[in-house]
Amino acid sequence: MAVTLMWEARAAEGRGADLLAWTRAQTLAGRPLRRETFRAPGDRVLVLTWWPGTYTSEVPELPDPPAALISRPVHRWRFEPVEPQEPGGPE
Repeated sequence: MAVTLMWEARAAEGRGADLLAWTRAQTLAGRPLRRETFRAPGDRVLVLTWWPGTYTSEVPELPDPPAALISRPVHRWRFEPVEPQEPGGPE
């Protein structure tokens, strides 16, 4: 079983590169099974981490960035996997 954490922040005006660099420099109090960092229009940065455990397991999360780097509070969500579906199968 695994749990996936999603962390998403929107940079303050003109601070997209700084937010991305800050995010990539953050270490976690444990080693996830997998960690991926993404960027998107609007200077948004997204980090997904996969951890062993269940939806309610205690796992390390990225902290909030310094207030000067963001334009709104960080969004965080947890996800748990569901049964995989075949391509072209029902949604």
